Amino acid sequence: MSEQANMATIQLNGDKQNFIIDKKDFKTGSRGYYGTGKMVAGGKKYQISIQVVEIGSKPKEEQKK
Repeated sequence: MSEQANMATIQLNGDKQNFIIDKKDFKTGSRGYYGTGKMVAGGKKYQISIQVVEIGSKPKEEQKK
């Protein structure tokens, strides 16, 4: 995977910051990426959580007979 594929850019009040997001298998069975961090925008501090979920990645439940 290229470095750009696991990077998210957040723009808040015109201030930009890059965050590295790591591959994650969620408890629901879905696959995607997740990252956290802190940034300063407009002189204020913010905590950032990024969740990227691949649509359709959750395994389908087998139908009961």
